[in-house]
Amino acid sequence: MNQNNRFSDRFDWTLCFLLLLFFLISCIAIYSGQSSNQYEGNFVVSQIKNYIVGAVIVAIVMYFDSEQIRRLAWLLYGLGIVLLMGLFIAPESIAPERKGATLWYIIPGLGSVQPSEFVKVFLIIALSKIIADHHQKYVVKTAGTDFFLLIKLGAATLPPLGLIIIEDLGTALVIIAILTGIILVSGITWKILVPIYGILGAFAGTVLYLVIIAPEILEKYLGIDPYQFSRIYSWLDPVNHKQGAGMQLYNSMLAIGSGLISGKGFTDRQVYVPDAHTDFIFSVIGEEYGFFGASVVISLFFLLIYHLTKTGLETTDPFNTYICVGVISMITFHVFQNIGMTIQVLPITGIPLPFISYGGSSLMGNMMAMGLIFSIRYHHRNYMFSTDSNYVAK
Repeated sequence: MNQNNRFSDRFDWTLCFLLLLFFLISCIAIYSGQSSNQYEGNFVVSQIKNYIVGAVIVAIVMYFDSEQIRRLAWLLYGLGIVLLMGLFIAPESIAPERKGATLWYIIPGLGSVQPSEFVKVFLIIALSKIIADHHQKYVVKTAGTDFFLLIKLGAATLPPLGLIIIEDLGTALVIIAILTGIILVSGITWKILVPIYGILGAFAGTVLYLVIIAPEILEKYLGIDPYQFSRIYSWLDPVNHKQGAGMQLYNSMLAIGSGLISGKGFTDRQVYVPDAHTDFIFSVIGEEYGFFGASVVISLFFLLIYHLTKTGLETTDPFNTYICVGVISMITFHVFQNIGMTIQVLPITGIPLPFISYGGSSLMGNMMAMGLIFSIRYHHRNYMFSTDSNYVAK
């Protein structure tokens, strides 16, 4: 076994450089986004503070190797469940209601903290442990063991999903994406997965069809209020809803389209988009820097996903591989959903653009996930003649 003890050789400089680029893009875009004066305060300064806290989180997580993280999996998972449950029983002075939802704790010195952003990372660790432990215990694979693994993964996902979906559909969709990505690489036979995902896909398609064609059926049998369909209608036809629910999407597409190839230039925005510095930060980039600027941002995300994939393929510990898959699923869904909702490809769900949108909890949660990747790289062992998939770092 070869182990280089020099920090400079073990540290993941590529990932650090990518995060630095995202930091610079984030500060520039937020500075322009806050010029609409929708909210008071200097969000650039706050974002710099968030990145500093995120860097500390990365350093702490990177200190732990894969075996230590694996031992902490259920402790972190339990902590996440407790934090989510606490939102329902905490007094309003600690967990205030904002925009009709109770999603944040107020912590002195840190401000608002959204626990669901950290629960996503805790869930990735727990699901990775479940799969790694399952394959160690059941060396011989059968349809029965695969189905048992699927049940365990679903049982671990249901508690946080059930607690989050009540208040935050966007984060719930991210959790479903994480579960889906991990299941696809878990080794479960396609004979089980194809029928299950086929049924779920048909159900989702049927519901969407009824929302568009026959919403009265959903109103009658599921008790859904008509106003809840407005987000779907404004997504499908933002032009005719631009004075109401479709205003944000319509203005976002107008801003991005008006940027053309090279954009209008730094702080030269002309289209007002609500929440431009948070969920709709991509519309700022598209308007000010055009197709070129938007392509650069998307390319950086492709490079990040490529690097995470490469890390997952090179690690000798299956637990680390599943960690990488979970992080890739989370980041990919965030990027696809956020950019998609700004250009009418997907409905608006309030999911931020990773590392670029303003938001402390979102950024810290993503930095915690990056800390796991830094840890995998930092504690990686190279073997001269072979790899040992059962190796446990000490």
